[in-house]
Amino acid sequence: MEKDQSLDIFEKAPIRTAVLKNALPAMAAMLMVLIYNLADTFFIGQTHNDILVASVSLATPVFLLFMAVGTIFGIGGTSVISRAMGEGRREYAKKVSSFCMWSCVAVGIVMAALLLVFMDQLLPLIGADADTFEYAKTYLTIVCYSGPFVLVANCCSNVIRAEGQSGKAMMGQLVGNLLNVVLDPLMILVFNWGIAGAAIATVIGNAAGAGYYILYFLRGNSSLSISPKDFTVRDQVASGVLAIGIPAALSSILMSVSSILMNSQMAQYGNMALAAVGVAMKVTMMTGMVCIGLGQGIQPLLGYCVGAKDWSRYKSALRFSLIFAFMLSSVLTVLCYVFTGQIVSVFLTDLSAFEYGVTFSRILLSTSFLFGVFYVLINALQACGAAKESLIVNISRQGLIYIPAMFLLGALLYENGLIWAQPVADALSLVLAVFLYWKASKRIMGSTGLQKKNFPQ
Repeated sequence: MEKDQSLDIFEKAPIRTAVLKNALPAMAAMLMVLIYNLADTFFIGQTHNDILVASVSLATPVFLLFMAVGTIFGIGGTSVISRAMGEGRREYAKKVSSFCMWSCVAVGIVMAALLLVFMDQLLPLIGADADTFEYAKTYLTIVCYSGPFVLVANCCSNVIRAEGQSGKAMMGQLVGNLLNVVLDPLMILVFNWGIAGAAIATVIGNAAGAGYYILYFLRGNSSLSISPKDFTVRDQVASGVLAIGIPAALSSILMSVSSILMNSQMAQYGNMALAAVGVAMKVTMMTGMVCIGLGQGIQPLLGYCVGAKDWSRYKSALRFSLIFAFMLSSVLTVLCYVFTGQIVSVFLTDLSAFEYGVTFSRILLSTSFLFGVFYVLINALQACGAAKESLIVNISRQGLIYIPAMFLLGALLYENGLIWAQPVADALSLVLAVFLYWKASKRIMGSTGLQKKNFPQ
């Protein structure tokens, strides 16, 4: 059966095949997320109004909070489900997947309602001024309605990888993101709806992506479940998901929070600097998103090996993944650096905004070659169930290290100092991740032994 055969790759396939078959679809899916993120900025840029670009830059980190919260249930659920599959606990895995699905629906509705109620109070805090306030409000008000769909799609795209269905996980993201990319030029430029058109395309794309995953489960092709009758918070279902999911999501949540802080600090240097920082972050996303996909793609494989206590296979998969990740992020960084000017010019037309964008991008690219190794180690910690270590690393890169560095370097070096805070945080966080992974892996492997266990299928 397809349900059982999908797990064979975790246990029997050659290491290189197992890693690439899980990682490549996840990387392709994250590449589509990147294209989706770039599409709004690109087509808004074609209006030749950089104030609109600045408004989207302000609004995007707030909207990304929905994706960040979806990560709680997506990454947390993937970690618990993949280990349960390795242990042969299929019914328990169904309970976990149902918990993740319905939690996303409830939390998404609550988040959307709160954002709509407090919109006017929030916008000045994130750096909106008289020029950008109404545009940012229009964008955020519309995209709020896609909040529950964002959570469901982000969660399900991760969870179904835990049963070896990386291809179907990729297809759901492709459906939603391609639809958004197709609708963007139609609604922004043809219908002349401007920033509202970008937001409407986002809502439709996210609803379509969530719908694809719901249909996948309802058709009965999955060994997992979204049935309400399987929903429970007991038997360590909720606590197991949240123990891994919250540390994983904190990185994304803090990324949104730190981006909001960055925007509010950068706003003092003008809207062109603000527009430029949004574009510069998208340049480094070209490396970052692909590496995030690589890490998320291999996590179910590593988690399955942890659940099955197959440490030899686990180490081989991790070693290959680290080498592949470093080579990939290095090549992508070089390409982005060489073509920085051309990439930035696609989004920004104002000369001062363009100059800011090139400078900011090249500062951020100084450490993006480290992304691959960093995200593989983060996902290895999550696969092992090392909640404490995962928490420390995730809150350090975008929080404990980055935010203080932003204020300190911003005071010393002004707008360039604000940007240099991210490379400093990248380098220090990688050192921390290597150290904590080394400690956690010794503890976990030592406590469980090196003997592979045979579990009932």
